[in-house]
Order: sequence, then C-alpha cells, then structure tokens
Amino acid sequence: MEDLRYPIGKYEPQPFSQKQLEQWLIDIQFLPQHLENAVLNLDEQHLNTPYRPEGWTLRQVVHHLADSHSNAYIRFKLGLTEDNPTIKPYDENAWAKLNDTAVVPINVSLTLLHALHTRWMAVLKAIKPEEWERTVVHPEHGKQMTLWYLLGNYAWHGRHHTAHITSLRDRMGWQ
Repeated sequence: MEDLRYPIGKYEPQPFSQKQLEQWLIDIQFLPQHLENAVLNLDEQHLNTPYRPEGWTLRQVVHHLADSHSNAYIRFKLGLTEDNPTIKPYDENAWAKLNDTAVVPINVSLTLLHALHTRWMAVLKAIKPEEWERTVVHPEHGKQMTLWYLLGNYAWHGRHHTAHITSLRDRMGWQ
C-alpha cells in the first residue's frame, strides 16, 4: 500500500557530483513554478482538504513550503558566513496552525516562494565546491549537517510536498 506521507519516498543523501548538483539546483529553482502548477484551478474546498488522513490541508502545505524554505535560505546564509553555526529549529506543526495559514491566500506564499527562490538561487550558484562541506548544527537532530546535505534535503522537500498535492489531485480525480 502506498505511504501517503512519502509519495516520492524519504530523502536519501547522495555523494557530491556535478550532475547531482545541477539536478538539485533545478529542483530548487523551479519549485515555485511546479508548486503553482500543482495548485492551479483548485478551489477553497480543494485547498481545505488534507492530503492524507490526519495530514495538513493543501493550503497548509503551500504555506509550510514558504515557511520552511525561508528558514532554509537563512540557514544557508548562516552556514556560509559563520563557522559551524547552530541553526534555529521551529515547530512546523504549530506554525501550520497559526492564523496566517488559515486566512492568507496561498498566492501570497507562492509569490514569496518565487522571490525567495530567486534570491536563494543567487546564493547557491555562487557556492564553491569546497563550501558544500561547510556545516551547520541542527540541535533538534543533535548533529552537524553539511550544506550539501541540506541542499539535497530541501530539493527533495519541495518535490515531496508538491507530490502531496499532485497525488491527492490524482486520487480525487481533480483536473
């Protein structure tokens, strides 16, 4: 049976390669457009539907991506400008329940993602090969993470949540 939580599987770290770097950069660059395409023509009822039982609504998923990738952008900048900084974790479920997720139209988060990813890509494209080994400390996970690991994780993260939306659309027959 399909695991609705992980429609594309769980994140699997990959060793550095130029080919993998190019693919992950494409994933980051085009996430806003892919997400926008995924929610195209969905109405309020659709957006208020959870992608799985006990899961977030599609509206919450879109707003979560804006929240998460805003944090990612900051984490990369910290990792590039400080020596092994401790990054700030946040309670994504609590954030998803805040009022802005309920009342702000998703096009605001889509616009934010377009702008954010433009800035983020400018940072990512300038990273030198040796800088991918720079680290941040994630206190929630109790370990150091390289920028390379984070890049792959966030590339996967965008595809993962976009697939939550597209797989629900397919299951429900929403055109």
